Amino acid sequence: MRRALKSPLALTIALAVVLLVGISVWLLTDPKTTRADALRTGGLAGASIVALYALWLNDRRRKVEEGRQEIERQRHVLESHRAERDLERVSDERFAKAVELLGNDADQVRVGALHALAGLARTREAYRQTVLDVLCSYLRRPFKHDDKAPEAERERVVRQTAQRLIADLLPSRDDTEAEAYNLDLTTATLDHFDLSGRRVGELTLRHAEMHSTTRFHEMAIEGPLWMTAAQLHGKLRLHDSKLKRGWFSGTKFAAKAVFVRSEFGAEVSFEGAVFSGEALFEGTTFTESLDLQRTKFDDHVDLRLSAKPPKLDLKLTLVRPDRVPELPDWLTTQRQPNGDVRIAAVRG
Repeated sequence: MRRALKSPLALTIALAVVLLVGISVWLLTDPKTTRADALRTGGLAGASIVALYALWLNDRRRKVEEGRQEIERQRHVLESHRAERDLERVSDERFAKAVELLGNDADQVRVGALHALAGLARTREAYRQTVLDVLCSYLRRPFKHDDKAPEAERERVVRQTAQRLIADLLPSRDDTEAEAYNLDLTTATLDHFDLSGRRVGELTLRHAEMHSTTRFHEMAIEGPLWMTAAQLHGKLRLHDSKLKRGWFSGTKFAAKAVFVRSEFGAEVSFEGAVFSGEALFEGTTFTESLDLQRTKFDDHVDLRLSAKPPKLDLKLTLVRPDRVPELPDWLTTQRQPNGDVRIAAVRG
């Protein structure tokens, strides 16, 4: 009996009955109040108690439902975290296995390992820079480009695969929302390296050897381009690109180098560089400075820039005596007593 009375519903009903009877009896003490009015007023008082109980019950159900949903949400979050950890563990194992297979003697196994790494980088964005670092590291391994042995030919195929995958993993030039990844190819041996139309962060090619045509045209290079003391045995196509700064000090260009219509947003140095082939800079923009100290042009050169750089260093900038360079009106040539011809700024 006591348990029944402790029930909220039983208490509500009891209170409603008490109010119904009590208010009805109290109102009947007034001679002006009819029995019907007394019962109606008492009924309204009792009904209000029942309505309040219904509101309380609905609010309690709402809180219980919200609590259940919160518990479900937390369970879902825990399951998501557990699945993410499992995925990370599987990805780590795939990465470690693929890196290990890069040392395999069979070239087809190494190619498969490179594709496995690239696949991981595509599905797991957090691995992309790391995978690019590994691919660049593979290309930094010692390799003799002129070696015609069968083993070298097979290795050449593997290296071409690594180069192609690097380009495939980079965002396009117009994809400004994607991360700009860095490439470190210091001392790398490259052949037909093609990053045209891609967007990168910092691009490092110090002491690198580039064979055949190197294609860097229509690129966006947001970090510095380090190509110091590099050797380009083939053509360089670096036209219609946007770069922050470029360092080509001591670089040897054995064939045609095309920089036309490219834009450099900061300082650029060709100090001590040697152009054995044509050097074309028509329409190129150097926003801050251009250093051509001790730069040597052994073939045709076109220096008709889009505008005169704010800072220009032409100390011992030499051109081939029997070739007529194409120069803007603010540059001229001067023949030296020893027979050399240098480029100088027009005075006045």
